[in-house]
Amino acid sequence: MKLVLFGRGGKVGSVLRPALEAAGHQLVELDEAEAMVDFTAPEVVEENVRSALERGIPAVVGTTGWEPEALGAEANERGVALFYAPNFAIGAVLMMRLAEEAARYLPRAEIVELHGEQKKDAPSGTAKATAERLGGAAIHSVRLPGLVAHQEVLFGGEGQLLTIRHDAYSRDAYVPGVLLALERLANLPPGLTVGLEALLD
Repeated sequence: MKLVLFGRGGKVGSVLRPALEAAGHQLVELDEAEAMVDFTAPEVVEENVRSALERGIPAVVGTTGWEPEALGAEANERGVALFYAPNFAIGAVLMMRLAEEAARYLPRAEIVELHGEQKKDAPSGTAKATAERLGGAAIHSVRLPGLVAHQEVLFGGEGQLLTIRHDAYSRDAYVPGVLLALERLANLPPGLTVGLEALLD
């Protein structure tokens, strides 16, 4: 597939670029693209997505810290798919799924998310998505050097504590999820689809 990759020089983009090419995708400019991938920053992602939608190009977006709903409506009007996931690590998606199941039996939960100090949004998109699934659990954000992306969900009960944790030690963790999203992109309905879990059987 001919792809435009916004953020190719960033932390995730620099890992994605060779992985996309190794998977047989060709990186091109926007006007030649069949799909776009965005891992940039909250202040530029909307302009990038809008540019793609105006050209009828479906989009896969991993940038967090923005609200995709308005552009989802535009994508729907244009008959184009817009896929957004707060986290492309399959293990993180499974963490959220397991946390949702655990909350049925241990409803008292809090979330601790830890990222490198360069991450601009806090709490993270993954933490917000997890909290929503748990009915609004409190989130504690940590930003320190040496961290990549880590999250744990703590469930407290009488005399017990259940911890469900996911650790991404490198941005390579996101590659399989991005490739899956690109593989399924043509089959997604027009408009906004949120979350890698929507693609997992």
